[in-house]
Amino acid sequence: MPSFDVVSKVDMQEVDNAVNQVKRELENRYDFKNSKSTIELSGEEITIHAEDNMKLKAMQDILKEKCAKRGVGLRALEFTDPDKASLGTLRQLVKLKQGISTEDGKKIVKLIKEQNYKKIQAQIQQDQVRITGPKRDDLQVVIQLLKTGVELELQFTNFKD
Repeated sequence: MPSFDVVSKVDMQEVDNAVNQVKRELENRYDFKNSKSTIELSGEEITIHAEDNMKLKAMQDILKEKCAKRGVGLRALEFTDPDKASLGTLRQLVKLKQGISTEDGKKIVKLIKEQNYKKIQAQIQQDQVRITGPKRDDLQVVIQLLKTGVELELQFTNFKD
């Protein structure tokens, strides 16, 4: 019986490359010359320091652009509210969402069951969801449903016929 796994993973090397590209662009851009704006990656969090709201917004846009070019899905980035930092600067954390939580897994299973596909089954397995069905075409319909109906950055792996 054909099956595949639904996972939500971010390639950390690509995120690191995107952050390094943002750093290089900040060094070269005229509007960031002599500013205290920085960006750092530590673990699964990116920290953005900016002098004002305008620079913070520009850095967010640059980060989104570089991540998209590197193949990191923008739905995997979770921007928190900016906080006041020292010397009147702003600090914002960007969390990288990895894995499918049990709650999100239940939403995926519920979404599939609401569509009343014949003999399609979904099982939550730790941080992934395994979907099985009698035909490969049915599973491809489920993939299209999940791409549009779920607010997570999903990858479809381990497709077996």
